[in-house]
Amino acid sequence: MTLPRPPHRGDVLLSAIGLALGLLLWALGLHMQGPQYAVFHADWLMLVPLFAVAGLELVRRTLPRTALLVGTLAVVADQLTRGNIATVLMFTDLVYAAVVYGTPASARRIPVTTGLITVGVSLGFLAWWQKPEGLLVGVLTGLVSFAPAATGAIVRAHREAADAARLRAEQTALLAEMDRREAVVAERARMARELHDMVAGHLSAIAIHSTAALSLDDPATTREAMGVIRENSVEGLSEMRRLITLLRDGAGHEEPAPAPTLAGLGALVRQAETAGAAGGLAFAWDGPPPQDGAAPLPAPVELAAYRIVQESLTNALKHAAPGTVSVVLDRTDEALTVQVTSVHGGTAPEGPRAPGSGAGLVGMRERAALLGGAFEAGPADAPGGGRIWRVRAVLPVRKDDKEPSA
Repeated sequence: MTLPRPPHRGDVLLSAIGLALGLLLWALGLHMQGPQYAVFHADWLMLVPLFAVAGLELVRRTLPRTALLVGTLAVVADQLTRGNIATVLMFTDLVYAAVVYGTPASARRIPVTTGLITVGVSLGFLAWWQKPEGLLVGVLTGLVSFAPAATGAIVRAHREAADAARLRAEQTALLAEMDRREAVVAERARMARELHDMVAGHLSAIAIHSTAALSLDDPATTREAMGVIRENSVEGLSEMRRLITLLRDGAGHEEPAPAPTLAGLGALVRQAETAGAAGGLAFAWDGPPPQDGAAPLPAPVELAAYRIVQESLTNALKHAAPGTVSVVLDRTDEALTVQVTSVHGGTAPEGPRAPGSGAGLVGMRERAALLGGAFEAGPADAPGGGRIWRVRAVLPVRKDDKEPSA
């Protein structure tokens, strides 16, 4: 069983003040009309509607429509006596509260109903009395009923507008927070891609070359492998330093190292060729032909292509069967196409393997998607027969857009 809510402190105060004022006027003998207009002449009868309306003030918020209906009966009964102005004033507050705290349907109907009552009373008394003074009764009726109802409608409209504005502000703040979180997630994903490409690529090359140096008892091969290991270590540290410089606050005084470009792919393929010689891997490199008058590629496109080739070569060194690893780049006015193929199946190179994180294909696909391109990786049929593993990315060249972050 749900207990009724206790009256609001303000409602209790209004009820007490109205009742005290009504009792004071009754004690002083101040009335609204003369005895010739009253149906009941006993003064104590004025106290009945006074106490009724004062009690209804306590439920003006919780039961506004009930309070208005009962209050209307009380104020009509008050007019049959000599009348108490405090009863009428508290009734106007009940009309106001019914509009402000009532249902939306009541808030729409009460001003219209009181307006029609005001017009009807004005025309009725004008026709009855046949004198202009009949309009004064209509004016008093409007002041008691229509005026508080209209005031309540205006106040309610302002409150609803304020609530709607507050809701919009909260929604805007929520959307801003969601955008901020999405930006943080996107930035973390970008950092994860960069860290994977830098750390995994160079450390995988170091692991593969060190494996080759340990498995082959050849001083020349060992010396060459150690040189590649040192080169990858230096490059990895340089790229890590570049990323840390970009992330560190207040590091604008120090110029970060330039990002990798397509010009470094030749050296990248030669390093892979040195590492794959022990596993029977040969590498073929076919870069894009020079195009006279062609605009340079955007830096994000070159970086994405470099990282895709780097990760593909690392995966080939880890998993490809003996054979040729082919790297082909083809550029048109609209896009740069990167394709890396290796022999799929058969016997992979023996010896210790560098562990993988499983994020290589995911990172390559994300890089292509961020540029609005396409990416595919998987087994395919070789033109001359057999099976190959093919990585193919199409990176659009956006000439009129701002360079996106890859």
